[in-house]
Amino acid sequence: MLLFLATIWGSSFILMKRGMIDKVSGDAIFSSNQVGAMRMLFASSALLPIGLRYFLSFNSVKIILSLGVVAFLGNFMPAFLFTYAETGISSGYVGMLNSCTPIFTLIIGMLLFKQPLVRLQVLGVAIGTVGIVWLVNGVSVVDTYGSAWHVLAVVLATFFYAISVNTIKYNLNGIKPLKITSMAFSLTFIPALLLFFFFDTPTTIVTNPHASTALIYIGILALIGTAFSVIIFNILIANSSALFASSVTYFIPIVALLIGLWDGEVMSIYQVLAMLVILSGVYIANVLSKRKEKKDQRI
Repeated sequence: MLLFLATIWGSSFILMKRGMIDKVSGDAIFSSNQVGAMRMLFASSALLPIGLRYFLSFNSVKIILSLGVVAFLGNFMPAFLFTYAETGISSGYVGMLNSCTPIFTLIIGMLLFKQPLVRLQVLGVAIGTVGIVWLVNGVSVVDTYGSAWHVLAVVLATFFYAISVNTIKYNLNGIKPLKITSMAFSLTFIPALLLFFFFDTPTTIVTNPHASTALIYIGILALIGTAFSVIIFNILIANSSALFASSVTYFIPIVALLIGLWDGEVMSIYQVLAMLVILSGVYIANVLSKRKEKKDQRI
């Protein structure tokens, strides 16, 4: 399930790019905000009928607030942050930066949800942070048209993801994944619809000659890369841990990098090495710490 999600989400970055720029001519199609609005509108529209039905069975303020966190920090805001990042840095690089998620998941779990950190987890977080700083500082190596703001947009999105993952695991534990996903996306329907018109998306659909092709990419991104995959992701969280589920980002950079290279993007050795540092930190914090914990329990 983890590898399946990595394949879907690793390809999502190139789908965002194809929604904004025509590959053959290089002409601009939709803006980053238009892609973000359509992604959320299409995904929320698909899940709205299910979500509205489930809402009738809940009257807990805590659950509704938690669903709001998942809706806007786990889905809505990242949709716009990632597409903005794609306007300045490559899809492969965005995929690499997504590796920040497990690091933030550990930190948020400790600070907000009182989850204890063992020494190996602290070491892993420290190593991962070094890798993130290295990766951020390496933006000028290849992506000369990008800026630190594009990098920080992805880092902020992964921070939001970490809050959402922990919220699902600790505040919405016991609720079926389909209920969580459909209700969360239902909350984003009206904002997405308003932004769809605010960013004048219908005019672009009608006037841009490449819009019909771009809509296919955005449709796949919304229905498969967002609505369907988030259901699978929530199933993964329910049946494992928040940290394990977030470790899907171990593999997303590899998929994004390979697809980006196939699509003609360039990657530097510094970025690859920085990614390996991040992944080694996550591995130490997640896998090695769990092994040590099991070993200590047996002793």
